[in-house]
Amino acid sequence: MSMRFTKALKRSLLAAVAFVVIIATPQRQADSQTTQQSPSLPVQLAQTQTIQNAAVAVESVGMTVSDMDRAVDFYSTVLSVKKVSDVEVLGTEYEQLQGLFGVRLRVVKLQLGKELIELTEYLTPKGRPIPTDARSNDRWFQHIAIAVSDMDQAYQQLRKYKVQHTSTAPQRIPDSNKAAAGIRAFYFKDPDGHNLELIYFPSGKGDPKWQQPTKQLFLGIDHTAIVVSNTAASLKFYRDLLGLKVAGESMNAGTEQEHLNNVQGARLHITGLRSPAGPGIEFLEYLEPKDGRSLPADAKPNDLLHWQTTLVVKDIAAIADRLRLNQTTFISPSIVSMPEQTLGFKKGLLVRDPDGHPLRLVEK
Repeated sequence: MSMRFTKALKRSLLAAVAFVVIIATPQRQADSQTTQQSPSLPVQLAQTQTIQNAAVAVESVGMTVSDMDRAVDFYSTVLSVKKVSDVEVLGTEYEQLQGLFGVRLRVVKLQLGKELIELTEYLTPKGRPIPTDARSNDRWFQHIAIAVSDMDQAYQQLRKYKVQHTSTAPQRIPDSNKAAAGIRAFYFKDPDGHNLELIYFPSGKGDPKWQQPTKQLFLGIDHTAIVVSNTAASLKFYRDLLGLKVAGESMNAGTEQEHLNNVQGARLHITGLRSPAGPGIEFLEYLEPKDGRSLPADAKPNDLLHWQTTLVVKDIAAIADRLRLNQTTFISPSIVSMPEQTLGFKKGLLVRDPDGHPLRLVEK
């Protein structure tokens, strides 16, 4: 009698324990799911918000140069740009903005058409040159595309000044590429090795302003192009976080593309984005070949491979919060309030996109 009672008691206790486990397990799973999801909730909220503080303009595209006088002479003489400002700056605010100690900068703004190129020379500290074996599919690659009214004349202007080629010759996108058919382009380099592009748009292609009758040969900056490793990740950054709009895309391949980029077997997915004002930003995703190198982990703004695209935003604090929630890399440790508007803005911040391309966000 006593043994039967003991066995019955054990069965009851085991059943109770099993009941508790059955009830508790889903709750633990739910708690676990909640724990896993909760850190991303602010990110999801930020992504689903209407972006009221999106970039309102791509103000300028610039790069670090080794010798300002030589660079200004090149851009002015060869490409007919006009110098609009020339300043030297130093101090704690500029060190914080650039993420480097002891900086003294000479900054020159050049105008071509309605667009601006900003050149920066680090008087201190000096950085490193662009690697001599750099290729167009390396993921630090960036260029500015200069719209021209006549490709043949523009190319002859470059030949006159013995400009270094990247492309073998100007290339025409074939008619089989409906999105870009008839566009002619040519890659070349400035004295420091920065890549530049001449681009000619036939009737019906590109911004209509490039079709206006003019005596000017070099018209303005149509876009800046950057190599990206993953278009979807770059769209999340530029479109979803910064508010740029997709303007078009194409798939480019064939001998013309290979000789334009000087990359054998080049096959690219190209996506163009625009803000309400200024030049566009174009993604170049190399589907083939896949051997492009990543930005060096120790790259700094005073290195000559440093480009920085300046975007104007209405509320830099709101944008910075959104970028931090999405684990963006910051070059500046925080938003910098400028002591004076020598560089043309009140607050600034340098960040990197998913592939390391620097962007300068500014609030006027």
